[in-house]
Amino acid sequence: MLPIFILASMVILGTSTVIGVFTNTLIIAVNIIDKVKGKALSSSDLILVTMSMSNVLFQFIMLANDFLSFLESDLYFSDEIYTLFTVMLNLPIYSSFWFTVCLSINYCLQIVIFTNPLLIQMKFTVSQLVPLLLMASVLMAMATGIPAAWNLYRDPGNLNTSSNQSVEFSVPKLNVAYLLPCNLLSCSLPLILVGIADGVIINSLVTHNSDRNANGELSPRAHGRMRAARTISCLLILYISFYISEILMFIDAFPPSSPGFCICLIVIYIYSPAQSIVLIFGSPKLKQVYCNLFSGVHGFKKEKTKKSTVLFIKCNL
Repeated sequence: MLPIFILASMVILGTSTVIGVFTNTLIIAVNIIDKVKGKALSSSDLILVTMSMSNVLFQFIMLANDFLSFLESDLYFSDEIYTLFTVMLNLPIYSSFWFTVCLSINYCLQIVIFTNPLLIQMKFTVSQLVPLLLMASVLMAMATGIPAAWNLYRDPGNLNTSSNQSVEFSVPKLNVAYLLPCNLLSCSLPLILVGIADGVIINSLVTHNSDRNANGELSPRAHGRMRAARTISCLLILYISFYISEILMFIDAFPPSSPGFCICLIVIYIYSPAQSIVLIFGSPKLKQVYCNLFSGVHGFKKEKTKKSTVLFIKCNL
């Protein structure tokens, strides 16, 4: 029988996969339907679709990776399989970080009022700039993720078996000479850029706090700045939490099955679903579809369970 920790981890991972695939597929489906109807996708919609596709890929790869590591550890820690999963996990993770940068830059260019001529020019050409940024994000992820295949080494360790015996085995790990520059380029640098973009958006929100219409209500531009600042701030919090958890897991800061290890694992598992939910509620179109979908399901269930009532009318003869 599997240990309780492994069973709980598999349940949490399976649940997060179902939620993550559903929410990310919803983002993709809504925008594809709009495209089929002849509506042009905005630069924001293009980034959201790309991020969602990357999240779905990451969710399935992580599901296969962790289930195999739980159930077939000998096969998982073989050179070929471990190398394959290391590269396959790195690519969507690094891509997701850079896609978050693309979304932050897009919001900045669309919402913040600039006076620099270069930024003004970029503001008017954002629809042509976003596809190039997305392509550059994928290339950067490939340039930093694929070399992991040639930078693995084996570190001896101990495995506690079910019979409480310690068995010595070797664990593949990434070379520090590769990991440090890779971490700086595809993890730390995107984090800094997202933080800067979030700061610029919040500063614009504070500076133009008096941007109101004749009735004293906030203008659509002000609402857009607030929504963008809230979305990027939530993505930044998720980014930092995921980043710290990955680092703690890599340096073996917590022993397996410890509370700290479990918390880091849960943060990693819920990253993709949480990110997609933030993206849905950060887009008025997606939020409306999401609310309509669940209100329709709730209304259908309520109508189905509604009991018919019989009215008795007392007549005085």
